[in-house]
Amino acid sequence: MSDPPDRPDYLARNREAWAAHAAGFVEPGEESWASEPHWGIWRIPDAELGLLPDVAGRDVLEAGCGTAYVSAWVARRDGRPVGLDPSPEQLATARRLQREHALHFPLLRGIAEQLPFPDARFDVVISEYGAAIWSDPYAWIPEASRVLRAGGELVFLGNAALLMLCVPDVEGEPAGTTLRRDYFGMHRFDWPDDPGVEFHLPHGEWIRLLRANDFEVLDLLELRPSEDAVTRYPIVTREWARRWPCEEAWRARKRS
Repeated sequence: MSDPPDRPDYLARNREAWAAHAAGFVEPGEESWASEPHWGIWRIPDAELGLLPDVAGRDVLEAGCGTAYVSAWVARRDGRPVGLDPSPEQLATARRLQREHALHFPLLRGIAEQLPFPDARFDVVISEYGAAIWSDPYAWIPEASRVLRAGGELVFLGNAALLMLCVPDVEGEPAGTTLRRDYFGMHRFDWPDDPGVEFHLPHGEWIRLLRANDFEVLDLLELRPSEDAVTRYPIVTREWARRWPCEEAWRARKRS
């Protein structure tokens, strides 16, 4: 899949990044396929957060599915998931895990900025990281709205705005207590030691963007790990995340 000239530069850069990162997400993907639903880098159980909607009998798109473990959770709850991701390496892992778990649903290669689906195709669009941070929200949120039916739900989770103000540019160094970036104007993040490009917005801008695309904001959950939680990701310590939110999840509903 090549990029025509009018596509943003970050698409090719993110594919390059995920080609390099994919092997490191095989083991987490295997663990998540074999577990009950949980969220974020601290693996907070869905039983505590209630992020996974009622999906039984509903069409669900996982945008930026990676190894597609969220889609696996949906399928086990009698939903009809479709996983979409631009990374062939990630999709190869997802297909292997489908075979190993005897759990099959469509897996497509594509981008959240240009969803290959007709209008009003889905009841739920969901993204844990994936499109939630790797796709430009000014492109993928309108697309999520387009493919959702009236009354459909949008759920997405990524890094908290406060974390992105405090995390250093040096890869592997955790967030500190100093504000390193401006809050106003937050949007695109180009990292010096990584070809990947991320996207993060201030809360007010998220609310305006969602409302402009026919969404009613239902909730903003700021995730807090338990006192004994562990993570394999060095971006933040447990002590930091117990004091300030390092991840946030948004829930919204498509207006009728």
